[in-house]
Amino acid sequence: MPAFDIASIGFDARGLVPAIAQSREGEVLMLAWMNAESLAETLATGQVTYWSRSRAALWRKGETSGHVQRLVELRIDCDRDCLLLIVDQAGPACHTNRRSCFYTAVQAGEEVVLSEPIA
Repeated sequence: MPAFDIASIGFDARGLVPAIAQSREGEVLMLAWMNAESLAETLATGQVTYWSRSRAALWRKGETSGHVQRLVELRIDCDRDCLLLIVDQAGPACHTNRRSCFYTAVQAGEEVVLSEPIA
């Protein structure tokens, strides 16, 4: 197998690639963005680090909340323009204090909240 080369990832014009965080059990936790630096740091440390578009800075998941993500496995989609991060999630992944950011479903044309914040 060839060595992984970060430059082989299809970063967009802003130097970003979408990264989906998923638990080992298959639950989709969140979507965020990574650049080459955050991806390199994630691979080097095992602590998932994203790129915050709003702050224009590295965002080490859980650095203030303690809800860190530890990388279990990195997967790359077939077009090499999206990442799937299999993670061990400590606490909630969502800033709303829910396990997953995907807590709202549309059922029969209505929005339904599937989970409440973790106490």
